[in-house]
Amino acid sequence: EQAGLSIALVADQLTDNNVAGMQIPSAWYQSLNPLFVMLLAPLFAALWLRMGRRQPSTPIKFSVGLALLSASFLLMVPAAYLTATGQISPLWLVGLFALQTMGELCLSPVGLSAMTKLAPPRMVGLMLGVWFLGAAFGNKLAGILGTGFSSDDPAQLAQFFLSIAAMTGATAVAML
Repeated sequence: EQAGLSIALVADQLTDNNVAGMQIPSAWYQSLNPLFVMLLAPLFAALWLRMGRRQPSTPIKFSVGLALLSASFLLMVPAAYLTATGQISPLWLVGLFALQTMGELCLSPVGLSAMTKLAPPRMVGLMLGVWFLGAAFGNKLAGILGTGFSSDDPAQLAQFFLSIAAMTGATAVAML
């Protein structure tokens, strides 16, 4: 949930938005996640169907999703250090959003499916509400964590991304 906060600030303040001689608005990076969802969702669906009964369990898929999220923030650690020499390439953000979207595709549809399957029939709506309430808490936490963002100090920015990577990585391990 840092895409609308720290990642948007990186895109706006620290990224060279001149691509092939054209200056692109930093807000356009926010469209990468939906683009990757449209491109990758059919592949993930086909993968799960092809694996059939051999596919990983829901907790394993959650762990993989969180590990991919952690990897996306680890990717930003060297990018943060590179901001000391100037603006970074947009490819750092493309990589970040690609990893985050793959993680999202291991989490979001799988979680919604699990809530639907595991909830008693009369409580499916309530359980889906609880799922989305968890996302709301995640947004609040993202805002709190985002107060640690600083584009002025590359080392502090790297530490910011590393701490988020560590938290999500630890969560992935706990989920295992």
